Amino acid sequence: MKVIEVSTLKQWMDDKVDFQLIDIRERYEYDWCHIEGCELIPMGEILNQVDRISRDKEVVMHCNSGKRAEALIDVLESNFQFNNLINLTGGIEAWVDKYAPEKVAER
Repeated sequence: MKVIEVSTLKQWMDDKVDFQLIDIRERYEYDWCHIEGCELIPMGEILNQVDRISRDKEVVMHCNSGKRAEALIDVLESNFQFNNLINLTGGIEAWVDKYAPEKVAER
């Protein structure tokens, strides 16, 4: 499975790399904090919305810590033959720690 660190993701964003960013957390988790430019497709809904996942560019998926995204990527790769999915190491928690420390107190 491919992974990406938050610092590399931030660099991609700064460099305007063409990729899709999908947040698979629930709406209440997304409302607490999310990465600019991401699409929310909750994990429980994503198998019914596979057509929203790009097949022609890199797709970074994230959850809270990376565990749910890892499991979901395994399912999507096995059942839908995706080969362009990347898990954000540490999920939104790692992003908040590095790029949105003001959100830490809200956890």
